[in-house]
Amino acid sequence: MRLIIQPDYLAISEWTASYVVQKINNHKGSGPFVLGLPTGSSPLGTYQKLIEYHKAGKVSFSNVITFNMDEYIGIPQDHPQSYHSFMWKNFFSHIDIRPGNVHIPNGNAANLEEECKQYEEKMAAFGGVDLFLGGIGPDGHIAFNEPGSSLTSRTRIKTLTYDTILANSRFFDNDPLKVPTTALTVGVSTVMDAREVLIIANGHNKARALRQAVEEGVNHMWTISALQLHPKGIIVCDEAATAELKVGTYNYFKDIEKHNLMI
Repeated sequence: MRLIIQPDYLAISEWTASYVVQKINNHKGSGPFVLGLPTGSSPLGTYQKLIEYHKAGKVSFSNVITFNMDEYIGIPQDHPQSYHSFMWKNFFSHIDIRPGNVHIPNGNAANLEEECKQYEEKMAAFGGVDLFLGGIGPDGHIAFNEPGSSLTSRTRIKTLTYDTILANSRFFDNDPLKVPTTALTVGVSTVMDAREVLIIANGHNKARALRQAVEEGVNHMWTISALQLHPKGIIVCDEAATAELKVGTYNYFKDIEKHNLMI
C-alpha cells in the first residue's frame, strides 16, 4: 500500500487528477480504459481538476468507460440528490465522455437483484476495472459497504446505517427522514478486483478510519482495511487526516514517497 500525504485538499485533488490523467493517457490496452468512480464530497476537487485538464487539452475521455460505485434505491434519476444527477452535474457534462460509456446502478430497476448481477457482468465484459477511485466514510466504509460488510461482497442491495443516513442528510435539507435508507452498491470484492484502487481521505474526521486502514489489521468492521490486501492500493490524504497515525508511520510514508515517481 502507498500512502501519499499532501498538505491539503487542493493538493490531494491535484495529485489524484494528475494520476488519473497519466493512467488514461498511458493506457496500452486494446480496449477502452475502465474507470470506477465515487460520489460524495471527497472526489469533487478531483473532478474539477480533471475537467480543467480536459479543457486544457491534456486528456480525453472519449475512450473511457466508467462504472459508478453506488446509487440510492427509490429516487428518480433526475432527483437533484441522485448519484446519476451528481455525476452529470459535477463531471460528465463537462467532459467528452460518450453517454453510452457511463454506467451507474439503476436504483429503480424492476428487479434490483438482476440489476446488481448485470452490473458485475458488464464490468467483466469490459475486462474489469483498470482504476477504481473511492472515498471513505468516518467509519471506514468504502462505497456503501458499511461496517460488518463481507470483504468478499459483490454488487448488491444494502441497507444504510443511521450514521451514514445522518451524514448524508446534509444533502437532503439536513433532514434524515428524507434520505433513502437503501442503496445499490458495488461490493468490497468488486472494488478490490480492479487493477488499481486509489482512495481519497481528507479531513480530521477521517483520521480514525485512516489509522485503521494503515496501521491495524484487515477487519470487516473497517471495510477500507481490505485495501491492505491489494497489490496496487493507494491512499491519498491530507495532513489533517493523519492526526491519529503514529509518528513513525507518518515519517515512514513521507520518506519513501520522496523516492517514488507518481506511477
